[in-house]
Amino acid sequence: MHLLKSLIAALLAWGATARWLPAQDQYLAVAGALLMVNTSTVYRSVNRALHSALTRIVGTALALSVVWLLGSAVGTVAAVLAITLVTAGRRISDDRLQIASSAVLTLAAATAATAAPFGHAILAAIGTVLGAGIGITVNALVLPPLHLTQSDTAIRDLAGSMGALLRQMGGGLCERRDVDRADVWLEQARDLERLVGEAQSHVEEGQESLRWNTRCAFGRCGPVAHSELWHVLHGVSFQIRGIARTLADNAADDGTRRLGPVFLQRYAELLELAGEAVEAFVAPHRPKPADRDDARERLRGALERARSWHDTMTDLVGHGTLARPRAWHVYGSLMIDLERLLTDLEHTDTHVALAR
Repeated sequence: MHLLKSLIAALLAWGATARWLPAQDQYLAVAGALLMVNTSTVYRSVNRALHSALTRIVGTALALSVVWLLGSAVGTVAAVLAITLVTAGRRISDDRLQIASSAVLTLAAATAATAAPFGHAILAAIGTVLGAGIGITVNALVLPPLHLTQSDTAIRDLAGSMGALLRQMGGGLCERRDVDRADVWLEQARDLERLVGEAQSHVEEGQESLRWNTRCAFGRCGPVAHSELWHVLHGVSFQIRGIARTLADNAADDGTRRLGPVFLQRYAELLELAGEAVEAFVAPHRPKPADRDDARERLRGALERARSWHDTMTDLVGHGTLARPRAWHVYGSLMIDLERLLTDLEHTDTHVALAR
């Protein structure tokens, strides 16, 4: 599809400029069309075109002004670079580099067309803008890109990693392997920050692909809530890191504040239920109306089981049944983190979350 769209844009740009632009300016038009038609979203292609046109105009104006003052010579290039570097200050931004590049290209064109440098620069700018417009049009009308599938996958992978880690911690506590595995769990929990960042990039790109997309005008873009889901999972990642950090600290303790085996056994079951709830949180809905609420029922059931265990353990801790000397703050930390995790999942409406 990228090849087909590129071919269409290139042929249209070449045909639109074949009769009234010089050959070198036709290539500029084709290059501009290819650049815009291969942009990942329609919205980004328009922004990039406007940004490129602005920097080219500024660069062309700078080059023509220097040519008018100094003439077409080698020193003109040095003057353009000096002006760009002086205005950039200590940091050279991409915009100033693009302006300098445009100015140097304009100088080259003006040198090659010394008879009419101003007219040649204007024709080059027109060709570039025309090609960019053709590329944007083709990108917007010929199957404009949508990145919702990537967003779905990123959200599911993130929730799957969180659920798997919760299950691993629960299984490790059941097998009394928390001392050996606690540091590994903590590293995996810290790595969730990277996964959250990657998911955010995919979600933002998916949301951007909906803007000015002609597919959405015909109702082909169903309701999505990837951004809301990402925010919930982002908060859940903090709670998982808190749980992993507390378990690591408990494993490294000298024994005076270690949690009791009864608590750890019950907490392990609660972690496994929480992992099931996180995974059910992003379960895809079925296309049939009769099965549409299947994912919500799974989530509700997982939350109810986890909530029941949470209330039971809270009562036991409160009555001192599971308490050990100097360990009350560890109990509290673990229970509060899990309470917040379940609350974030329970109070989020997911009926339009992942409908694809």
